[in-house]
Amino acid sequence: MILSVYKKVEKAALEKFSDIILTARIIYSPAGRARKLRIDIFDGSYIDVWYSAAREYSYHWERRHINHRVFRHDNAPHKKWQFVKTFPRHFHAGSETKVKESHLSRNPVKAIEQFMSFVRQALGK
Repeated sequence: MILSVYKKVEKAALEKFSDIILTARIIYSPAGRARKLRIDIFDGSYIDVWYSAAREYSYHWERRHINHRVFRHDNAPHKKWQFVKTFPRHFHAGSETKVKESHLSRNPVKAIEQFMSFVRQALGK
């Protein structure tokens, strides 16, 4: 089931955001299970998309090696983010400690489109 989600998300990202994506690939565990989708961006940054069977997710844009920033939508129920109105859904807006509401769609294809639109805009494309 998770593999089919990764394949749909990968396809949607590549179809609509080829102007900023270099490559996209599903990363597998040594046991052969799909662990995450890695999307390499033209500026040297990357996005990891992770899902679990328990409906947990993370859309993580790693830029710390470029400008010390990280952007991530996830639904991990960390107690320190209980003040966020959309808890457990939250958005790390540039750092691990700067957190605000997340309005990312619960539909994985719509969510990747929203997240990739954010990335495209942040890159000035």
